[in-house]
Amino acid sequence: MSASTDRLVSLTGHDPASYRSHSLHAPERTYVETNCYTDILIELLHARDREPLAAMGCAMRMDFEGDQWTFLKPSPEDMELLFGVDVHEMQPYRPIPGQIAEQIADGRTLIVELDSWYLPDTAATSYRTEHVKSSVAADAIDLEGERLRYFHATGLYELAGDDYRGVFRLGRELSADVLPPYTELVRFDAGPALRGEELRKAARSLLRVHLDRRPSTNPFTRFAAQLERDLPRLLDGNAADYHAYAFATVRMAGSAFEVACSHIDWLAGENAAAAHDALTRIVQGCKTLSFKLARRRAFEPAPAVAELAVAWDEAMTRLDDTIA
Repeated sequence: MSASTDRLVSLTGHDPASYRSHSLHAPERTYVETNCYTDILIELLHARDREPLAAMGCAMRMDFEGDQWTFLKPSPEDMELLFGVDVHEMQPYRPIPGQIAEQIADGRTLIVELDSWYLPDTAATSYRTEHVKSSVAADAIDLEGERLRYFHATGLYELAGDDYRGVFRLGRELSADVLPPYTELVRFDAGPALRGEELRKAARSLLRVHLDRRPSTNPFTRFAAQLERDLPRLLDGNAADYHAYAFATVRMAGSAFEVACSHIDWLAGENAAAAHDALTRIVQGCKTLSFKLARRRAFEPAPAVAELAVAWDEAMTRLDDTIA
């Protein structure tokens, strides 16, 4: 149900100053963030008292896709089954602030791709320094006061004033080649939100489906072959080349398998201890490989990635035994 404070129309009623993020974004994790899309789903569900861990069985389908690892993203079908949440594309044919206000007033929200140049929470990276698209989920908006509260990365934040006008491209002429942002509508009325043992039972069934659809060959073996080919180019390139490569490969894999580890801990606890250990080795191995790449010195990647391949095989085998 939407809430209203003064001119602020709010979906959850949370205040950025007192909001506490989900444990998937705890500072002690190896990878505090996953990716811009999955992170906002985690916090949006959490803010509405849903357990986002239930939807993370999809991480078992992580694959090396030629030049990058799979972009972790819970499927719309899983979101609807577990939480009664329907996420689908919508047409931003009117000014987006008005659309956000109307949808929040109806108990829904929008996920919008915005420019991080205007997102204050990116002060350590792209705020006012670099134009980078990033998805946010609107939580509250004040049209008259020009304020937006939004889920992004690991928490709930607020922007206002020049940032508000900039992020929504207000008060300026745009050339014809500036396209509207990709926008999705999030509805919370697509069915019942499962809880307790009913939620765990459904998540367990989904995990079995995702395990059955995991890569047919070891993705780390294929990644090892590609990394060996890519390494000379990375060593000859600049720091920007390295960061882009690392984000799309070892960081994408490491963060996803850490989420997978948390998912099975929530779902099976001590019964999945062996799989937990194997997945943890993947996470730590990806982190170590990131450090090796960051040095931008020649090294032999095969042994390190071979250990990741062994851990992946072990994790999948152990999970097959646990989720029979």
